[in-house]
Amino acid sequence: MSNTYYGDYLKLGQLLDCQSPRSEALNRPAHEEMLFIITHQAYELWFKQILHELHSVLKTLEQNYVEDQALNRVVTRLERIIEIQHLLIQQIQVMETMQPLDFLEFRDLLVPASGFQSFQFRLIENRLGLKSENRLKYHKSKYHESLSPEHQFMMLASEKETSLFTAIEAWLERTPFLQFGDYDFWQSYRQAVSDRFTADRIMIENQPLLSAEDIQMRLTQLAKSEANFELLFNPQNYEESREAGHLRLSYRAAQAALLIMLYRERPILQMPYRLLTALGTIDEQMTTWRYRHAQMIQRMIGSKQGTGGSMGYEYLIKTLESHRIFGDFNQLTTYLIPRSSLPDLPEEVASSLGFSYNQEQKI
Repeated sequence: MSNTYYGDYLKLGQLLDCQSPRSEALNRPAHEEMLFIITHQAYELWFKQILHELHSVLKTLEQNYVEDQALNRVVTRLERIIEIQHLLIQQIQVMETMQPLDFLEFRDLLVPASGFQSFQFRLIENRLGLKSENRLKYHKSKYHESLSPEHQFMMLASEKETSLFTAIEAWLERTPFLQFGDYDFWQSYRQAVSDRFTADRIMIENQPLLSAEDIQMRLTQLAKSEANFELLFNPQNYEESREAGHLRLSYRAAQAALLIMLYRERPILQMPYRLLTALGTIDEQMTTWRYRHAQMIQRMIGSKQGTGGSMGYEYLIKTLESHRIFGDFNQLTTYLIPRSSLPDLPEEVASSLGFSYNQEQKI
């Protein structure tokens, strides 16, 4: 077996020959174009790694049962994606060392190429679970229409495949801890919430330092909070809100996710909680990257159109909310109550959530 040489293994000859500034080809070299190219090539390499991790995660979660060891591997790889996202955000700081006037020296040479044509980034969005109908249109066209025919085919095919969102939703729906024999967690939690609201109402009504107007205002706010909780306890109302586009998780999955959040300190739920936390963080990091990218674009070109024809800054800012994927998990904090108010679990349920968990019951 021959010795492996570092440069050959990494194919550095090809890799370091992949930077071809257009400004140099036109005999009007712009120093900053090299930074622009390398930064974006680095982005694409990290996008490839994220897709590699997502492929592994989805392959595991698509199984009918996810063993504890496999779930640990899923969480570890999602947390790796988060670390990569940190790097992607930090790379913007490197780009920001470029001055606007220096960028303008070669910007026109990029037209009509645009970061919007990064098929790997679009593929990441689809793999995570961004729905086509939730995407903002790109100069009145669908997102895939600006890509090459090959990449358009790839995007449309990916829309039909299992996404991380749908895989997680199905995984949550299999959570076995919502019903244990005669014990119904949901009814117990509803009673605990009702008791909490009753106690809060009594405390407000008997607060001697509040005026009648203040008491009424607080009671009104309490009633609104109570109405929010009722949505969670009414499957029909929940489904109506979901069909209206206000929610995305299925009712069963939302119940399971909330249980995991409420009892996350129980041994068997610690890893599922890390998983849900990772999903929320990935979504948050995607939003942060979009925001930082938008701010950089505004700093570089102001209100000019992007090289691909989009409205640049304005388009990117509008994607911050519409392109969220796992927002439902953050919304579930609406339905949390203080730990001290949580219903006591029956001994057999508490035992099942501990280290004596029966291995035949798998999430």
